[in-house]
Amino acid sequence: MTLHTHARPRDVDSSLLRTWPLPVPSNDGDKEDRGHVLVLGGSREMPGAVILAATATLRAGAGKLTIATGRSVAQLVALAIPESRVLGLAENEAGGFTVEAVAAHDPLADKISAILIGPGMRDEAATARLVHALLPRLDGTDTNVLLDAEAMGAVLHPPAGNPPFRFDVPVLLTPHAGEMAHLTGIAKDEIGAAPDHHALEAARRWNAVVALKGARTVIAAPGGERWQHEGGNVGLATSGSGDVLAGVIAGLAARGATLAQAATWGVALHARAGERLAERFGKLGYLARELCDGIPALLEQAAGDNADAAPRPSGHFAGGPRVER
Repeated sequence: MTLHTHARPRDVDSSLLRTWPLPVPSNDGDKEDRGHVLVLGGSREMPGAVILAATATLRAGAGKLTIATGRSVAQLVALAIPESRVLGLAENEAGGFTVEAVAAHDPLADKISAILIGPGMRDEAATARLVHALLPRLDGTDTNVLLDAEAMGAVLHPPAGNPPFRFDVPVLLTPHAGEMAHLTGIAKDEIGAAPDHHALEAARRWNAVVALKGARTVIAAPGGERWQHEGGNVGLATSGSGDVLAGVIAGLAARGATLAQAATWGVALHARAGERLAERFGKLGYLARELCDGIPALLEQAAGDNADAAPRPSGHFAGGPRVER
């Protein structure tokens, strides 16, 4: 099938965000109304990744947080984020989680608004088995699923047979060009030369929303919708930055945003947080964990901008903006 990607995607800018406001909880709502995020990730070598992602979910406005991580680091993670419930999972010798760990999530299956899998995980094949064992248990729920980092390898390691693989229900994947090259077998330079084409092709092939990250980020949906974002600065290319972005997106999805809307807003907020830090520290040297702190104020600013826009849809704006195809 020939993919027609010549039409210009919609710019992720203030105008778009004004016309696509996030779901906002009422003033008398409780934490359940703001959504429950489960972050599944971390390892002995990278416990910080799950800490960054989990912190970002709360900064994006999620109401409840559960972290599932390796038993070897569970206590450390619990101390780092006292706001979270922390589950300790069995680990294999390579640092990945065993499939038996899925049973720990069963009591949460119908209570989770969004699940983020991947930050800081090890052992791609074991992680893929875990993803494929977990997804069927979410059938019939309204849980938004986000696959980041090692968990994206689920498309390379299908539960039976060889690729091609297609998700039954759309999920979100967040690769940069190098990760997309790994997932598709296409050279990284080719990915960078035609990101729109490759993001859209992957979205349709996998039945996923794909946020192909870079200085210009392309977000593509299975139906052919596309968005693009240019902004931020080189300081965002730092360890842990992607974990923060994934966490922000998960937090927004927990609040009721669609995967495409959560990705679009998350990319914009992440870039703007980097711009503010660059003004304070310079373009190089600020830390990924500092991005989290800027998200609430940026959300408040965006909410103020939306309040000035008329008319403003209330609640969940399922349709989204008009998008070029």
